Amino acid sequence: MEFWDIYDINKKPTGRTMKRNDWCLKDGEYHLTVLGVVARPDGTFLITKRVMTKAWAPGWWEVSGGAAQAGESSYDAVLREVKEETGLDVSGAQGGYLFTYKRENPGEGDNYFVDVYRFVMDVKEEDLHLQEEETDGHMFATLNQIKEFAAQGKFLHYDSIQAAFENL
Repeated sequence: MEFWDIYDINKKPTGRTMKRNDWCLKDGEYHLTVLGVVARPDGTFLITKRVMTKAWAPGWWEVSGGAAQAGESSYDAVLREVKEETGLDVSGAQGGYLFTYKRENPGEGDNYFVDVYRFVMDVKEEDLHLQEEETDGHMFATLNQIKEFAAQGKFLHYDSIQAAFENL
Protein backbone atom coordinates (compact mmCIF):
# COMPACT_ATOMS: atom_id res chain seq x y z
CA MET A 1 0.00 0.00 0.00
CA GLU A 2 1.37 3.40 -0.99
CA PHE A 3 1.13 6.41 1.32
CA TRP A 4 1.48 10.13 0.60
CA ASP A 5 2.51 12.92 2.96
CA ILE A 6 -0.08 15.59 3.74
CA TYR A 7 1.08 19.21 3.41
CA ASP A 8 -0.38 22.49 4.67
CA ILE A 9 -1.19 25.58 2.58
CA ASN A 10 2.48 26.67 2.83
CA LYS A 11 3.71 23.33 1.43
CA LYS A 12 5.03 22.24 4.81
CA PRO A 13 4.57 18.60 5.85
CA THR A 14 1.96 18.17 8.58
CA GLY A 15 3.46 14.91 9.85
CA ARG A 16 0.36 13.03 8.71
CA THR A 17 -0.06 10.70 5.73
CA MET A 18 -2.89 9.48 3.55
CA LYS A 19 -3.42 6.30 1.55
CA ARG A 20 -2.86 6.69 -2.17
CA ASN A 21 -6.04 7.87 -3.92
CA ASP A 22 -7.97 8.02 -0.63
CA TRP A 23 -9.38 11.47 -1.28
CA CYS A 24 -9.70 12.51 2.35
CA LEU A 25 -7.95 15.87 2.34
CA LYS A 26 -9.69 18.79 3.98
CA ASP A 27 -9.66 22.21 2.36
CA GLY A 28 -6.19 23.66 3.04
CA GLU A 29 -4.50 20.23 2.96
CA TYR A 30 -2.53 18.96 -0.02
CA HIS A 31 -0.47 16.07 -1.30
CA LEU A 32 2.59 16.52 -3.54
CA THR A 33 2.97 15.50 -7.17
CA VAL A 34 5.81 16.07 -9.60
CA LEU A 35 6.20 16.48 -13.36
CA GLY A 36 9.46 15.96 -15.22
CA VAL A 37 9.80 17.58 -18.64
CA VAL A 38 12.60 15.91 -20.60
CA ALA A 39 14.07 18.14 -23.30
CA ARG A 40 16.74 17.38 -25.85
CA PRO A 41 19.41 19.89 -26.90
CA ASP A 42 17.70 20.14 -30.32
CA GLY A 43 14.67 21.73 -28.60
CA THR A 44 12.32 18.74 -28.81
CA PHE A 45 10.60 17.22 -25.81
CA LEU A 46 9.86 13.64 -24.85
CA ILE A 47 6.10 13.22 -24.48
CA THR A 48 4.15 10.03 -23.93
CA LYS A 49 0.63 9.00 -24.80
CA ARG A 50 -1.54 7.63 -22.00
CA VAL A 51 -2.88 4.11 -22.46
CA MET A 52 -6.53 3.85 -23.45
CA THR A 53 -7.31 1.83 -20.31
CA LYS A 54 -6.69 4.87 -18.08
CA ALA A 55 -9.85 5.99 -16.29
CA TRP A 56 -8.89 9.64 -16.67
CA ALA A 57 -7.69 11.26 -19.93
CA PRO A 58 -7.01 8.07 -21.95
CA GLY A 59 -5.09 8.71 -25.16
CA TRP A 60 -3.91 12.15 -24.08
CA TRP A 61 -0.29 13.29 -24.34
CA GLU A 62 1.71 14.13 -21.22
CA VAL A 63 5.11 14.36 -19.58
CA SER A 64 6.27 11.93 -16.90
CA GLY A 65 5.06 12.48 -13.38
CA GLY A 66 3.16 11.24 -10.39
CA ALA A 67 2.77 11.51 -6.65
CA ALA A 68 5.61 11.77 -4.16
CA GLN A 69 5.48 8.89 -1.71
CA ALA A 70 5.49 9.46 2.04
CA GLY A 71 8.97 10.49 3.16
CA GLU A 72 10.18 11.03 -0.41
CA SER A 73 11.57 14.40 -1.48
CA SER A 74 10.18 16.13 -4.53
CA TYR A 75 13.47 15.65 -6.40
CA ASP A 76 13.69 11.94 -5.56
CA ALA A 77 10.06 11.54 -6.64
CA VAL A 78 10.65 13.12 -10.07
CA LEU A 79 13.78 11.01 -10.64
CA ARG A 80 11.78 7.87 -9.75
CA GLU A 81 8.75 8.76 -11.88
CA VAL A 82 10.81 9.61 -14.99
CA LYS A 83 12.83 6.40 -14.56
CA GLU A 84 9.72 4.22 -14.03
CA GLU A 85 7.82 5.67 -16.99
CA THR A 86 10.62 6.14 -19.55
CA GLY A 87 13.64 4.17 -18.34
CA LEU A 88 15.71 7.38 -18.31
CA ASP A 89 18.05 8.34 -15.47
CA VAL A 90 17.88 12.13 -15.45
CA SER A 91 19.95 12.58 -12.27
CA GLY A 92 22.97 13.73 -14.29
CA ALA A 93 21.04 15.89 -16.75
CA GLN A 94 21.23 19.67 -16.94
CA GLY A 95 18.35 21.54 -15.38
CA GLY A 96 16.18 20.75 -12.41
CA TYR A 97 13.39 22.39 -10.45
CA LEU A 98 11.50 25.18 -12.25
CA PHE A 99 8.37 26.09 -10.29
CA THR A 100 5.40 24.88 -8.24
CA TYR A 101 1.70 25.32 -8.86
CA LYS A 102 -1.26 24.03 -6.88
CA ARG A 103 -4.68 22.63 -7.63
CA GLU A 104 -7.56 22.99 -5.23
CA ASN A 105 -10.71 20.93 -5.59
CA PRO A 106 -12.92 22.14 -2.72
CA GLY A 107 -14.99 19.42 -1.15
CA GLU A 108 -13.38 16.64 -3.26
CA GLY A 109 -10.49 15.80 -0.89
CA ASP A 110 -7.95 16.01 -3.74
CA ASN A 111 -5.83 19.15 -3.42
CA TYR A 112 -2.23 18.99 -4.53
CA PHE A 113 0.97 20.86 -5.20
CA VAL A 114 2.83 20.13 -8.43
CA ASP A 115 6.59 20.63 -8.56
CA VAL A 116 7.68 21.03 -12.18
CA TYR A 117 11.17 20.07 -13.32
CA ARG A 118 12.93 20.26 -16.67
CA PHE A 119 15.89 18.07 -17.55
CA VAL A 120 17.95 18.59 -20.71
CA MET A 121 19.83 15.61 -22.08
CA ASP A 122 20.61 13.92 -25.38
CA VAL A 123 18.03 11.12 -25.50
CA LYS A 124 18.02 8.53 -28.26
CA GLU A 125 15.24 6.06 -29.11
CA GLU A 126 17.30 3.14 -27.79
CA ASP A 127 17.59 4.87 -24.38
CA LEU A 128 13.84 4.60 -23.83
CA HIS A 129 12.14 1.75 -21.98
CA LEU A 130 8.53 2.85 -21.67
CA GLN A 131 6.24 1.52 -18.94
CA GLU A 132 3.64 -0.36 -20.97
CA GLU A 133 0.96 -0.16 -18.27
CA GLU A 134 1.16 3.65 -18.43
CA THR A 135 2.10 4.57 -21.99
CA ASP A 136 0.84 3.81 -25.47
CA GLY A 137 3.65 5.39 -27.45
CA HIS A 138 5.88 8.44 -27.38
CA MET A 139 7.33 11.13 -29.56
CA PHE A 140 9.99 13.80 -29.50
CA ALA A 141 7.73 16.78 -30.08
CA THR A 142 8.46 20.37 -30.98
CA LEU A 143 6.89 23.16 -28.97
CA ASN A 144 4.50 23.79 -31.86
CA GLN A 145 3.37 20.15 -31.87
CA ILE A 146 2.77 20.29 -28.11
CA LYS A 147 0.81 23.54 -28.51
CA GLU A 148 -1.32 21.86 -31.20
CA PHE A 149 -2.11 18.91 -28.91
CA ALA A 150 -3.01 21.42 -26.18
CA ALA A 151 -5.27 23.34 -28.58
CA GLN A 152 -7.05 20.04 -29.36
CA GLY A 153 -7.52 19.48 -25.62
CA LYS A 154 -5.28 16.40 -25.70
CA PHE A 155 -2.24 17.45 -23.62
CA LEU A 156 -2.43 17.16 -19.84
CA HIS A 157 -1.62 20.16 -17.68
CA TYR A 158 -0.39 22.30 -20.60
CA ASP A 159 -1.85 25.57 -19.32
CA SER A 160 -0.13 25.06 -15.97
CA ILE A 161 3.25 23.92 -17.30
CA GLN A 162 3.70 25.71 -20.63
CA ALA A 163 6.58 27.78 -19.19
CA ALA A 164 8.56 24.52 -18.79
CA PHE A 165 8.64 24.16 -22.59
CA GLU A 166 9.85 27.68 -23.31
CA ASN A 167 13.27 29.37 -23.07
CA LEU A 168 15.46 26.28 -23.29
